[in-house]
Amino acid sequence: MPIKVLFFASLRERIGQSQRLLETDAPLTLQEIWQRSSGEAHLPDNVLMAVNQTYVDANSLVQPGDEVAFFPPVTGG
Repeated sequence: MPIKVLFFASLRERIGQSQRLLETDAPLTLQEIWQRSSGEAHLPDNVLMAVNQTYVDANSLVQPGDEVAFFPPVTGG
């Protein structure tokens, strides 16, 4: 079952897509998901991450069928 990966704001522009489906049969960390879905070796600094709409850290395990979202840091004014 695939993991649905969503990219928002400047990360969407950086990757060139708003979402990707990542095929896997095994749990993956968010770092591994970033590497496989973006083609980049490391997560950018201060990126916010959510699994199934709950904020998590980069070492969290994601299960097949989950939804992952990557957000750039948010500032207000």
